[in-house]
Amino acid sequence: MRAGDLLRQLDRRLLPPLGRGLARLGHGPVRLRMLTGVALLSSAAVLVTAVWAAERRPVGDPTVGEVTRIGVVEGQSIPGYVASTRGELAELLAAPATGPAVRTYALVALAAYLGPDRLAPVLAGAEVTEVFARVPLPQIQTEIVRIPAARLPGDVTEGMLRVAEEKDREVADYRQRSAAVTGSGDRAAGLRRWYDSGAEVASAEATGYRSRCSCLYAAVVRADAATLDRIARRSEVRAVDPAPEVTRLDRAVFSPPLPDQHDVVRPPADSQLPAPATGGVPAQPVQPAQPPPLSATPSASVTAPPTDPASPPEPSAAPSTDPSPSSPAPDAEPSPVDVEESSPMAVP
Repeated sequence: MRAGDLLRQLDRRLLPPLGRGLARLGHGPVRLRMLTGVALLSSAAVLVTAVWAAERRPVGDPTVGEVTRIGVVEGQSIPGYVASTRGELAELLAAPATGPAVRTYALVALAAYLGPDRLAPVLAGAEVTEVFARVPLPQIQTEIVRIPAARLPGDVTEGMLRVAEEKDREVADYRQRSAAVTGSGDRAAGLRRWYDSGAEVASAEATGYRSRCSCLYAAVVRADAATLDRIARRSEVRAVDPAPEVTRLDRAVFSPPLPDQHDVVRPPADSQLPAPATGGVPAQPVQPAQPPPLSATPSASVTAPPTDPASPPEPSAAPSTDPSPSSPAPDAEPSPVDVEESSPMAVP
């Protein structure tokens, strides 16, 4: 019951008999004492009601804003990370069973890039939530995408096609910007090389995803400890990082290592991109600022700040291995997510 409703009920029940009693008392000191008592009683009732309503006020979620990070960070030793995941998995297996097997979220890092048709046997026995993909072009920081995937390989192939469509739009946008550059100076030439390079990379990514390339290198799964141990023993798997502390996927950030990194987590060189020209032309391409919207269908999710098409693109942010968190429904099958534009995400 709300505080206002309680006060209205008190008014309906107390005020009529008090009014009748005061009318019978007439005027005099007795009536004054009665009015004083009624005022004190009313003040006390209001105070008690306010305290009662405050105590019943719902308490918000104290974990709002907290994020759990699973995976690697830049500069971390990859052999050390793999060894630590084995230790964590061994502890999880050694924990005494107190009931039915508890399913735990885990980050599965693959030893090599795989195609969508090869994922199902590698992750057999686990509930798959999402997969990580990247077109492994030599010496190029291609975009990391996260594809919601409850069904293998169907959801993955559909998501890859959505990413390919998005890359086609990026190619068109890059070429349009390149054609719009005017002038003949070094700055104009640098901008045209910049946009042309971005179009070439996006076109290669579109071709790869459309052909169902071997681009998948990690997955977020949920399974009991015994199943996670079986997955970790398969030759295609590099590490299984259990995360029993994760209870909501929208409060977790997963950062798997890339298969082509073996010693320390660091971004690859971008030797194929054009060198900066005079006038401050950046040395890495940016993504289109305002892409056409996609329909809400299962696809990849990537995020980054927009760019201003009216001015030269700003340099990419410092390389990071932490992709932005997505927002799937907690403890449920992934809902369809639109493809979002971003600058090329740095890779480990």
